Amino acid sequence: MRGVGSDGVGSDGPDGVDGPDGVDGPKVPGLGPTFRHLDDADVPWQQVRAVRLADGTVASVWEKWLAFSADPVYLSLYARWDPGVIQRRHGHLSPHVVMVLEGEIVCGGRRCPAGTHIELPEGAAFGPFEAGPEGALLFEVMMGDPRGWGDDPASFERLLEERGAEALPDPPIELPAWLEDLRGRWVAD
Repeated sequence: MRGVGSDGVGSDGPDGVDGPDGVDGPKVPGLGPTFRHLDDADVPWQQVRAVRLADGTVASVWEKWLAFSADPVYLSLYARWDPGVIQRRHGHLSPHVVMVLEGEIVCGGRRCPAGTHIELPEGAAFGPFEAGPEGALLFEVMMGDPRGWGDDPASFERLLEERGAEALPDPPIELPAWLEDLRGRWVAD
């Protein structure tokens, strides 16, 4: 049956929309949802960043990668930020959204309590970051290549110095084989 699309032009899809490659409609046979739970054994916590705080304790950023796709490339994750952890100012190689679920973070001097949504366009940088006294739980999605690049290293160094903290080497992480770790990359203006 031939329908009429929103632009008033005829289309062959059953829902009135032509799909990719001439296939009727956007539905792809055989595809369905993937369900994950935070307690699933195949969704482990990964330590992705760490700093030594003034009192000698180590504070980290921990992530559970819920979906990490190669085609199309995207990453959705659940993150736990230990109290006081500090992250560098950085950007990502794709659009990135962050939702603060519990606790709070400070992003570039702006307090972001639970309920705050941050949208970072590709090519923009944000931070440096600092978790609040209770830490934070976040949900994040990178809509493309999730890897980051550092920006304005002096702002990170100033915040570390103000807090008497020390950046620790990036912990090893288990990236998919098709993705190179770029966490040490800094972009200079």
